[in-house]
Amino acid sequence: MASDELAAKLQRRLDIGDQQPGSEPKCGSGYEQGAEEKPATAAADNELSAKLLRRGELNDGSAEPQQPSLRVINPYTEFKEFSRKQIRDMEGMFRRYDAGKDGFIDLMELKLMMEKLEAPQTHLSLKNMIKEVDEDFDGKLSFREFLLIFRKAAAGELAEDSGLHVLAQLSEINVSTEGVKGAKTFFEAKVQAINSANRFEQEIKEEQEEKKKQAEQKKQKQAAFKELQSAFK
Repeated sequence: MASDELAAKLQRRLDIGDQQPGSEPKCGSGYEQGAEEKPATAAADNELSAKLLRRGELNDGSAEPQQPSLRVINPYTEFKEFSRKQIRDMEGMFRRYDAGKDGFIDLMELKLMMEKLEAPQTHLSLKNMIKEVDEDFDGKLSFREFLLIFRKAAAGELAEDSGLHVLAQLSEINVSTEGVKGAKTFFEAKVQAINSANRFEQEIKEEQEEKKKQAEQKKQKQAAFKELQSAFK
């Protein structure tokens, strides 16, 4: 009897698992009605567990991120706190460091950017920089997420010791005023100015040296000519 009852219970559970969604369950004992509710509850628990596990794996870097949705945005309407000139400058900076030209700045491209700004970061710091604005958890920065860096900087929401604060600070894109000087970063512009000044000074020195050299040659020629003249007297 016990074995027959156990077999009936197992068959009942299999029947419940095989039922089509929306179909009416068969009437039975209270035990069987409770069995009908368990699969739905278990499915919800499994789905939640899977999401939490997925989030944990992404945070740990042990799982490949899912393909992000290609969300189309209009930065001029979504980021109204910035002028069109500022957004164009941010876009120029984003494209310059998007070495793969795929519309994203990944970990290695962010690493290169920070090195170009002479503010190199550790691997963990780079991951934290992305994580702070990575809304879709794909492990890289879209242009919208890149704009969020400057929104947070303008709102004073970035910790002073954070990598994103350093990035925004070294950028020539001034998010506190309407006036900006261009798409180049502050560091690159400063280096360019220094190099230009040094090159100008070097050119002046070279011209002065050339003039001295020409004057010395002229003086030697005049001395040689005078010596030649005295020989014929």
